[in-house]
Amino acid sequence: MTRTALLNAEVADGSGGPLRRCDVLIGGEQISAVVPAGDLTTAGATAVDCTGLVLSPGFVDVHSHADNAPLLDEPDLSKILQGVTTEVVGNCGFSLAPRGPVDAGLDALLSRIFPPLDASWRSVADLYRVLDERGYITNMAPLVGHHALRILAMGMVDAAPNERELRAMADGLSEAMQAGAFGLSTGLIYPPGMFSRTEELSELAGCLPEHGIYVSHIRGEGNNLMDSIREAIRIGRDSGRRVQVSHLKAAGQPYHGTVAPALAELDAARSDGVDINHDVYPYTASSTMMTALLPPWFQEGGDRAVLARLADPADRERAGEQIANGPLGTWENMAWAGGWSNIVVASTGSGQDVGRSVADIADDWSCGPFDAVVRMLTRERLRVSMVVHQMDEADLQTAMRHPRTMIGSDGLPPGTGGKPHPRTSGTFPRILARYVRDEGVLTLPEAVRRMTSLPAETFRLPRRGRVEPGYCADLVLFDAAAVLDRADYVNPMVPPAGISAVYQGGKMAVRDGQFLGGRPGRRLRPDVPGVPAQAMSNPTNQNHQEI
Repeated sequence: MTRTALLNAEVADGSGGPLRRCDVLIGGEQISAVVPAGDLTTAGATAVDCTGLVLSPGFVDVHSHADNAPLLDEPDLSKILQGVTTEVVGNCGFSLAPRGPVDAGLDALLSRIFPPLDASWRSVADLYRVLDERGYITNMAPLVGHHALRILAMGMVDAAPNERELRAMADGLSEAMQAGAFGLSTGLIYPPGMFSRTEELSELAGCLPEHGIYVSHIRGEGNNLMDSIREAIRIGRDSGRRVQVSHLKAAGQPYHGTVAPALAELDAARSDGVDINHDVYPYTASSTMMTALLPPWFQEGGDRAVLARLADPADRERAGEQIANGPLGTWENMAWAGGWSNIVVASTGSGQDVGRSVADIADDWSCGPFDAVVRMLTRERLRVSMVVHQMDEADLQTAMRHPRTMIGSDGLPPGTGGKPHPRTSGTFPRILARYVRDEGVLTLPEAVRRMTSLPAETFRLPRRGRVEPGYCADLVLFDAAAVLDRADYVNPMVPPAGISAVYQGGKMAVRDGQFLGGRPGRRLRPDVPGVPAQAMSNPTNQNHQEI
């Protein structure tokens, strides 16, 4: 068994308690000892001097869209170089399975945000087998997406499911959980999730086993923020399951200042017995597919129907008027709330117009902004993503100070090219640099807790999130004085500085900012009370097994 002694480190153990100067012994894949500096016997171990460095558990990205990362020929290093060792994927209702017939609509929906996929799987279990065979850079904890379940059961229609359709969704969810999913995710601003009613979601969440979690991109983050928070709370109360509100924010200048009351609503629900938490990313711009700018009625029926409406003058006129007129029911009107100059093209299928705002493109094309959106979506067959500058720094810091706030990157799937949001490459170093060292919003131990033990406990990640004997040796060493996110909106894929080493399952995966190769991660299984961790392991083509 390989033994590594990390000596003289300033240990942020994940609890949120003060830093302690310690020696840490890694034995194989797990932490064997944590003792005061100078007390460790290093015979037979490789000694690493960590003087001046902070040692923490590997960071947990609770909101990732890197479901496709194992399928890429080139390794996705955007997370491991930040110190992230585990990613929760399958968020916002988007998972790569279950899949029905090609014309059912899931493949077309995924193509709006994922790079081309050569999908050979149908069930969630089939998908996991394919991913396991390819191997993982980071550990992955997958959710199953509501979009996939709904499309398989009833397509892209705006209707409530009948009893048979609801049962089909519940059966698909059960199969996914048996295959190893951690829970159910919804994306209620996207089709077909936007067509669901609260009762449908409560019923499905109630079908989760006790260890399962319901994770939601809520129905609205602007004019509908408070009602959307209350819907998530109701789903948690009705189902009796844990709830995670994804990327909490107040989107759009008219709604700045509403994060504090949203947090108060969540606190009140927790006091009333609802197990509900939330996460944020440390930026004031969001990012998603450009079709999210369209009204809900425009999105029914899938890609062919949307493209037909884009070609119909009457439909275009109706949609343009609705966007110009502001809030409409539960629809999150991002273009009206954010402004066309704040919507920037992140990627397109053709690679054209990347990095330009909709307002600038419209000026060049001598047309209105919505007409420019129509032309781009038509030209690219809906394959356009965007960055939207729409949040307020004060709101972000308010959310970050809350003790139940976790951190997620919410980066777009890797492999799309273009100029993605810099959160893909910079989220976790940005917390440590800007919001710990520079702004003092969080203490370093508390920031580490939000990025390690809190998400590990919330998502039931087995033996992760602590620097303690018996825990998995997923660890990160960083220089607290030098750590820095270097990615920005112009150069969004620049890796961070100050990450000295990352250990994945006891083996060094990153040294001095350089990835050492291989696929050291694995797919995790939920920590189920009463079930030994070994029984929850997944077979992979790796040389190690889950501990």
